[in-house]
Amino acid sequence: MRISIKDLQKMKKKGLKIPMLTAYDYTSAQILEKVQIPIILVGDSLGQVVLGYESTIPVTLDEMIYHAKPVVRATKKTHIVVDLPFLSYQTNMTDAIKNAGKVLKETGAQSVKLEGGKQIALTIKHLVNMGIPVMGHLGLTPQSVYQQGGYSIQGKTAKNAQKIIDDASYLEDSGVYAIVLESIPTQIAKIITDKLSIPTIGIGSGVYCDGQVQVFHDLIGLFDDFKPKHAKRYLELSKLIQESTLNYISEVNTGKFPSEKESFFITEDELKQIKY
Repeated sequence: MRISIKDLQKMKKKGLKIPMLTAYDYTSAQILEKVQIPIILVGDSLGQVVLGYESTIPVTLDEMIYHAKPVVRATKKTHIVVDLPFLSYQTNMTDAIKNAGKVLKETGAQSVKLEGGKQIALTIKHLVNMGIPVMGHLGLTPQSVYQQGGYSIQGKTAKNAQKIIDDASYLEDSGVYAIVLESIPTQIAKIITDKLSIPTIGIGSGVYCDGQVQVFHDLIGLFDDFKPKHAKRYLELSKLIQESTLNYISEVNTGKFPSEKESFFITEDELKQIKY
């Protein structure tokens, strides 16, 4: 049985932290499932770390579905939440319901995530009323990166911080089961976390959130194009892969690979019967 949105909300009530990571493929998700991560985000950040886009903006709904399917197949207990990409829910209510439903139906994921505050609260309410679990996302919202003027900390002024706090209440009232708080001051994240009855999941928003989310590729040091301040590298996998690949190249060039250990042979009796 998979972890449900109710299970995640119970974790907050019990004071249990909620670790969350991204995954975009079968192998990564399988690894995370084995260590019992409670929730995996198939994030539109795959646009940068997997597809090589400059931002999340170009990511399509079909690309999100394509990557979410193997993540779901690789897991049995982990809750899977999928980002709805840019312009898949902002255009009108019909598109939002259709696309959110399409994600759940075709991938087997358990919930979707939307970016924005008061302006999308009504959309979220309709999705929830249609039986679609929704996770919110406030603060730095990558789909609005051009409007926000880049990947910068949000909520640094009293006015902006108050808006984020108010938006969090709007989202809770609309029916979201949790909210990601990205790149906001620690004190503001604490105010929101203490105020809400639903879990907050922080990314670059300090220790007081109910949970934390990081990009898997940042965690293991696999992505070098950009190293965010909020990301702690627990491994430098990119360097290990490069070293291993250099060893492979050297052994192929010198004839050390493949050795007899990695080779297959026919018996001498069978070999003698072959005409050549």
